Amino acid sequence: MSQPKYSDTKAENAAFEAEVKSIENWWQTDRQKGIKRPYTAKSIAALRNIGFKVEYSSSTQARKLWQILNDHNANGTYELTFGMVDPMIVKETAKFMQTVYVSGAMCGISQASWPGEDHADYPADLVPSVVKRIFNTQLFQDQRQTQLRMRFDEKDREGLECIDYLQPIVADADMGFGTLTGCMKAARSFVESGVAMIHIDDLAMGLKKFTNGEGRTIVPTSEYLSRLTTIRMTFDVMGADTMLLCRCDSDNAEFITSVLDPRDHPYVLGATTLIKPFNFAVEEGKSIGKSYLNVKKEWKASAGVMTFDDAVKQKATPEQFSAYLAEVTAKITPLMERRNISKRILVEDIVWDWELPRTPLGQYMWQWSTKAVIERAILAAPLGDVTWSRQDKPNKKDMFEFHSEVRKVFPNRLFGFGYMGAYDFLKAGYTQEEFESFPADIAKMGVVWQVQPVWNTQGLSLHARQFASRFKEMGIAGYTREVSKPAIAGMATDKYGKPTARGGYLADAFFDVVAGVEITGTEATTS
Repeated sequence: MSQPKYSDTKAENAAFEAEVKSIENWWQTDRQKGIKRPYTAKSIAALRNIGFKVEYSSSTQARKLWQILNDHNANGTYELTFGMVDPMIVKETAKFMQTVYVSGAMCGISQASWPGEDHADYPADLVPSVVKRIFNTQLFQDQRQTQLRMRFDEKDREGLECIDYLQPIVADADMGFGTLTGCMKAARSFVESGVAMIHIDDLAMGLKKFTNGEGRTIVPTSEYLSRLTTIRMTFDVMGADTMLLCRCDSDNAEFITSVLDPRDHPYVLGATTLIKPFNFAVEEGKSIGKSYLNVKKEWKASAGVMTFDDAVKQKATPEQFSAYLAEVTAKITPLMERRNISKRILVEDIVWDWELPRTPLGQYMWQWSTKAVIERAILAAPLGDVTWSRQDKPNKKDMFEFHSEVRKVFPNRLFGFGYMGAYDFLKAGYTQEEFESFPADIAKMGVVWQVQPVWNTQGLSLHARQFASRFKEMGIAGYTREVSKPAIAGMATDKYGKPTARGGYLADAFFDVVAGVEITGTEATTS
């Protein structure tokens, strides 16, 4: 017969209240007090394993990252890193980078059993497993270095490497992998892997397209906030200080999956001419061999596609439109209410239908704007620690407007930024000098964590391709001359010239300790 967990319900209540108090105190720490939660400490306590506390390495690494980023923010500086999935490459970056980035796209194309493009269609535990492998290697390298250094006296240690291998890992959690419980399980896997921070975006699952010239598909604001809340709740239930980066992919989005949230209504596109639905036009276009993009361009022109506010503006006098805007912008105004207001002011109905432009996959057409991105980022910010607006094309005006407007609401906000693989700053109007100083310039706006996410496909592939070509020409003699010797020469060694970065010393240390041999100090002694 099992023993009761508590002697009576009073003891149970006391344990519960103590847990609630502990959570409330934790939420008041410097690390947590900036987060606004839509739930209570009592709810979180009721979801915990009370009396059984697990300390996660993720919390330690998150607090370390939190300090790194806040130091950069205070100093107007930044951390610049790149995407990596191979633990041995991560080891080599520890001298130069403060953080490691693990991209979901790079994991999907190089680490999944069935590789694929960036569709987030790989197993939900793939990226956490890569993070775990990297974190374990970081622990190994730190352990190896510690025991090696402790073999020598202080003077000899001055000439040995002393590297912080435990760089906090930032990882891509894509869209959270499904339903609320899918988000929970993904978040838990990341915490257990040792990650310091994950980012969640507002993209729609299963609707990423790359080669047909269309923009992104996003989810309603409410669904995005629900994802972020779920991740935050899971961190709280686990008692983890793991950081959450709120990534907003609305910049240049072209579609939205649903119009259920009235906060999105100002940016949904509708037809002002009542013609046959867009999906009918697509089917007809297929039958005569017309490309999808041409069908879409022609249909949108024929349908007079625009936002409802623009449709009102088209019909109204300047005075009428000003009166309309004064009413609809003062609060969250759903489409139905916008219709009523416009009819009262214009004394006529506005012809406008957001169902006609829906795609064959059911998406509504969307008019992105920097204002729409800013609104989403501001709503999401209280749930997370860092904000990132993904911008596929560098734009001076958008960069300044986004970060400055968010900081008007959250003055000390931390930002992240990703340099996409095809960025061309010079074509975007930047001078060479502005291009060179860009990372430092945006750091002054609070962009303290910056990443080139796809080095794993660009840099690693380039180096491998160049090496393969050279190896074919130069053979093993050339390899020895150009690779092997320089690599060995660049390795850190102990005072006897032995490489220190491999695991031999650590393995030998295990044997010695088991045999009772002292492994610290300059003289080994047998007990």
